[in-house]
Amino acid sequence: MPARQGISIQSSLQIGKYLVSPLTRPLGCGRYAAAVSIRSGRGSMTHDRVMRFVPAFDSHEQATRFATEQALAWIGRPVPAFDPSTTSPE
Repeated sequence: MPARQGISIQSSLQIGKYLVSPLTRPLGCGRYAAAVSIRSGRGSMTHDRVMRFVPAFDSHEQATRFATEQALAWIGRPVPAFDPSTTSPE
């Protein structure tokens, strides 16, 4: 199996019993793909759900934000409002 090149695991977030890890990957056309890992449990009872998303994003920050929002929605937590003034320019 070929090695996965270019996948970036962003900072994981502990949300209740879940560990949420947003993932991004450059697509080669200047855009980014998003995915997220949602892990729960311990030891042999660990369950890890990984979701990959279809939209492509202009930055890895946008891809990370989308993946995190999707994980929060899946968990059933409110998604925090996005304030574009707090994002540093690219």
